[in-house]
Amino acid sequence: MPTRVRSRCKINLGLAVGPARADGFHSLTTIYQTLAAQDMVTVSARVAGKTTITLTADHPGVPCSATGDAERNTAYKIVAAALGRLGVSAEVSIDIAKRLPVQGGLGAGSANAVAALLGLERELGLALPQAARLELGAAVGSDVPLFVLGGTVLGLGRGEEVYALPDSAALPCVLALPGVGVSTALAFAELDKRQGEQGVQGVQGAGDPAARLTLAATVDKLRELSYALAAVGQPTGAEAGPSGIVRPEAKGIQDDLAETPGFPSNLLDGMVNPLLALVRTGMENDFEEVVFSQHPSLRSTKRDLLGSSGEGALYAALSGSGSALFGLYESEAAARAAQHRVQSNGTQAILTETLPRGEYWATMFAE
Repeated sequence: MPTRVRSRCKINLGLAVGPARADGFHSLTTIYQTLAAQDMVTVSARVAGKTTITLTADHPGVPCSATGDAERNTAYKIVAAALGRLGVSAEVSIDIAKRLPVQGGLGAGSANAVAALLGLERELGLALPQAARLELGAAVGSDVPLFVLGGTVLGLGRGEEVYALPDSAALPCVLALPGVGVSTALAFAELDKRQGEQGVQGVQGAGDPAARLTLAATVDKLRELSYALAAVGQPTGAEAGPSGIVRPEAKGIQDDLAETPGFPSNLLDGMVNPLLALVRTGMENDFEEVVFSQHPSLRSTKRDLLGSSGEGALYAALSGSGSALFGLYESEAAARAAQHRVQSNGTQAILTETLPRGEYWATMFAE
């Protein structure tokens, strides 16, 4: 019987963009959060003398076998790579039922890849080590490894270097899905231009940098803050966290957080819900200034998500480079009110919730 896998999505709870690297990528620091909103990926596979992979989808924007470009799909890429790593030839069928927007800044395609990988493993009765899953994920897409962990995840490098942060209770979330397209490449290019004109530190504007995720976006400062944040979610000593990786730079930092330059001193307050503690640091998405200037309607949608003081969002932002935006709320009633505000102004809005790591894995497979 084919294996059905819930393919979730993500939001970025903050995104700091550093200067372009020699390889053309940018150094990033971001905090990902998985959501309950989902696509459905169905996989069937059996060992065969020769590998064939057929990929179908119910959305015209998804590369698939019928259009002759299935090899471009991250789900196809990771399954082909996994079979090579496992040393197995197989006949594989992947079907993607889309419920999430394509190229909306929610990582839906990356999540499809991880869902396809997990479905393949279950179908064949084989499993790759976690480190191998992360390695394969990073090879096919920057956002893929976060879905190997789930929950609240710190992303470094180009976003593919991941650390599991403390699990948090679910919060109501509204996803706003505007009908405009945002080019990630153009957003990066414009951000590079502005950084060149203003200097990297000037991009963030005024404010106390010690209270922001996006303090001066230089490689050194990004790393400095990154490892401090990683220490919150990483065990000290030799025990590895859910990612299977403990990086030497992160060991022992938790003992000296107060002395870490630029570390938000209020980050650890109220760690009963680490997600709320992170929200209180004043996280921002560096793409907002650029994307909102290109698409002013998105700024208005963010205002709809935020609402008025006392009844609005705990936090609202663009996700990735957009065009999707989101708001987090203390109650379902507040979230429904925000959903109504967004929809009344002509933008699609989905009511969902953040998905903690434990729930992410417990509900992965649709029986």
